[in-house]
Amino acid sequence: MSFNTFGRLFRVTTWGESHGPALGATVDGCPPGVPLAAEPIQVWLDKRKPGQSRYTTQRREADEVEILSGVFEGVTTGTPIQLMIRNTDQRSKDYSEIKDKFRPGHADITYWQKYGIRDYRGGGRSSARETAARVAAGGVAREAIRALLPGARIDAYMVQMGPHGIDRARFDSEEIGRNPFWVPDATAAVEWAGYLDGLRKSGSSVGAVIEVVARGVPAGIGAPVYAKLDTDLAAAMMSINAVKGVEIGEGMAAAALTGEANADEIAMDPKGGGPVYSSNHAGGILGGISTGQDIVVRFAVKPTSSILTPRRTITKTGEETEIVTKGRHDPCVGIRAVPVAEAMMACVILDHMLLHRGQVGESRGRIG
Repeated sequence: MSFNTFGRLFRVTTWGESHGPALGATVDGCPPGVPLAAEPIQVWLDKRKPGQSRYTTQRREADEVEILSGVFEGVTTGTPIQLMIRNTDQRSKDYSEIKDKFRPGHADITYWQKYGIRDYRGGGRSSARETAARVAAGGVAREAIRALLPGARIDAYMVQMGPHGIDRARFDSEEIGRNPFWVPDATAAVEWAGYLDGLRKSGSSVGAVIEVVARGVPAGIGAPVYAKLDTDLAAAMMSINAVKGVEIGEGMAAAALTGEANADEIAMDPKGGGPVYSSNHAGGILGGISTGQDIVVRFAVKPTSSILTPRRTITKTGEETEIVTKGRHDPCVGIRAVPVAEAMMACVILDHMLLHRGQVGESRGRIG
C-alpha cells in the first residue's frame, strides 16, 4: 500500500494496523538541536487515547510512545525519528462475525475492491487507530515549532455535534479541557452529554465539526498556486479518517457574503506592530500565504460506521445480507479527532516554516 507519507521537508510516514502488534511514525526532516523527549509527545497522545470517558470507545490502550531513533542527549540529531506505539488491548474476535461482510459507510468495501485483501480486525489500516501515529508525529512538530517560533500556539475544539452547535457568545477557551467533548461552551457540554448518552445506549453514532486555530504564525508562510498553505491544510485535514468536508476561515458561508462584508479591511497598528485587520473572514490566509492573523480551519466528521442498528449490505461473494457491528466503538469519533486536528495543523505549519526558511529566509516585504 503506497502513499503513507505526507509533507515536503518535514515528512511523516505512518505505519501499522489497528490490531497489529504496534503502529507508529517515521519523522524525517526535523531540524537538529530541537529538545525532544517522550514526555511532551505523550501529553498529546493522552488527549487522544481511547477509554477516557463513556463517550469514546472502551478499548483500553496506554498509547505510550517510544522514541527509537533520531534523538541523542535530549535533542534531535537531524536523522529520522522513529516513533512506536504498541497495541495492547486489541480484541480481534469482536470482528469475526463481520469478516466477510462490508460495513455500510466504511472503507471495508473500497479497500477490498482496490487491493483484494481485507484486514477485518478493526479495519486494519483504515481504522482511526492510525491517527495515534499522527498525533505522535504532531508532538515532534510542536516541539520544533516551539524552538523556532516560541509564541505560536495551536488549539482545536468541537463546535458542533450532530445538529447541535455551540453558542459563540458563550465561547470560553478555559472550558475546552474541562469536559469530555473539548467544547468551549459549558452549556453545550451539558446538553451534548445527554444527547450522546441516548445515541450511545441505542448503539448509534453521530458526526461532528471540529475547529482548529493556529495563533502566532507570522505573515509570509505558504506559497502561491500549487503549494498554498490552505491547500496543504485542507489535504491534511481531509486525510483524517471519517472527514468529509474542510473549510478555511468563513468557508462555505463566504458564498452568502457581499464583497463589502467579506473584505478584511487593513490598517496600520498605531503601536507600530505592522498591518492589522478589521476581521478574519479569510481565515488567516490570502493567496495561499499566511497574513499573520489566526489561521482557522474547520472540518466535518461523519458518524462512526460501526453501529448496532441492523443495516443492509453484501458479502465478498455478492450475497445480500444484514450486518450488526459489535465491539467497542466511538459513538462520536469527532471527540478524538480534536488532538488529531492539532497534530496535522502542527505538521503542516512546521513544513511550511521550513520551506519558507529554505527559499526566502527572512520575509522580504517590509511594511511601514
